[in-house]
Amino acid sequence: MELSHSLLFSIGLVACYLAVLILIAEKLKSLFSTDGEITRKVVHIGTGNVILLAWWLNIPAWVGISAAILAATIAILSYFFPILPSLNSVGRRSWGTFFYAVSIGVLVAYFWPISHPEYAAMGILIMALGDGLAALVGQNFGQHPYKIFGSGKSLEGSLTMLGVSFLVSLIILSFINGMNPPIILVSLLTAIGATILETFSKLGIDNLTVPIGSAAIAYFLTQIFISS
Repeated sequence: MELSHSLLFSIGLVACYLAVLILIAEKLKSLFSTDGEITRKVVHIGTGNVILLAWWLNIPAWVGISAAILAATIAILSYFFPILPSLNSVGRRSWGTFFYAVSIGVLVAYFWPISHPEYAAMGILIMALGDGLAALVGQNFGQHPYKIFGSGKSLEGSLTMLGVSFLVSLIILSFINGMNPPIILVSLLTAIGATILETFSKLGIDNLTVPIGSAAIAYFLTQIFISS
């Protein structure tokens, strides 16, 4: 398969972004002894922006799926070997990075062919920004902890997840459909669904349930309230 110069440039741009992101995370950890969870969240949050680059650059679905498969393979290997310490240095065993890659592949595979990349972007960014910031807020500012299935949460973290998910949904949906009451309603319901999914998920599976669930909720509700 022959690749056009524009596609090669787009792939190179995304690859450079990811390389710089991982380099920053690794340097933060090795040079400044930054807490492992913080460096992991730097990668978690920063990687989500790749979906915006893919959308903006109109990168084909097969490229996104192939990249997701490669990332998932690396994630599995890094689970057993110290390939990327910044991703697996938080003192706990989790398949979160693997599920992250899988969710990107699934969303691109479904929404790219039907010409609705905005839902893939929404799901990934809700996971990256909402879940990522919720964890940081909860760990550093959480004053009202609670447990679900043995997993520690905080009210502050959950409210952060709700607020960020709502803003991400509202910005993306209004960019495509314009700002109107149904869009606000869909954004709110999507945010509530994402927060519930994040609250009840454990062992990193929220990196799968949150993005796919959020995208599915938003797409389904949009068909009801906007497209009908």
